[in-house]
Amino acid sequence: MNTQKKTNSSESSSRLWTTRYGMMAGIPANGPVARSLQRYGEWAEQELNLLSGLIEDGQSVLEFGGEYGAHTLWFAQAVGEKGKVHVAEPRRLPFQQLCANVAINQLTNVYAHSRWLGRADAQVSLSSLPGGVVARGEEEEIANTVTLDSLDLQSLDLLKVNLPGSLIDLLLGAAETIRKHRPIIYCRLSGIEQAEAEVQAIKELGYRCWSHTPYLYNADNHAGERGNIFPGCVQQNVIASPVESRFELERRYEL
Repeated sequence: MNTQKKTNSSESSSRLWTTRYGMMAGIPANGPVARSLQRYGEWAEQELNLLSGLIEDGQSVLEFGGEYGAHTLWFAQAVGEKGKVHVAEPRRLPFQQLCANVAINQLTNVYAHSRWLGRADAQVSLSSLPGGVVARGEEEEIANTVTLDSLDLQSLDLLKVNLPGSLIDLLLGAAETIRKHRPIIYCRLSGIEQAEAEVQAIKELGYRCWSHTPYLYNADNHAGERGNIFPGCVQQNVIASPVESRFELERRYEL
């Protein structure tokens, strides 16, 4: 009996990862986010390097796409007890893992939503949604789709969209929220065929857009690992700010 308990305890602890912003775990653990968290103790850290100069104590953030809470943990610390971090994650297992990681780190200012953010309230198959968020061979899932406007957020300073292919529909359901709060928008583009339309959709809301192409591998990673499992891989991202804010990114290419 004692031997079995020790074995289970050892197996359990091996599933926890020590990351830059707290303890985490991920199931399934074979995607790029999980691999990066396991090996480097961080994920897409260069995104946070850019955003760290824009987030302040007491602000509100919304992420679409949980990614195990990889960036949620940092946002929760950055906005402090008076701030709020909303995370919408439509997939069942990633949502459960996100909630577990939030609980492990005792983050009381994080609000998790098991929802797809789109242009209208509905129930849809995840495989039919933009971005192909259900991998081949995975069990079919039905997601509750709501508009960002329906969340009726009292404030929003940053909107971060992690799921490629979702941006245009999300913006169509967020017109009132964006008109009211004018958040900074940071998103991952969907590829060559959709990128122009995505950037144009942001501009039509009265925003200026800059390109940001962070590398997935960070040489100064938390674990001090020198091996690069993402050679040459970058995210194709956009950071956008309301025209009236007079915000400038001098070292970035304006789109």
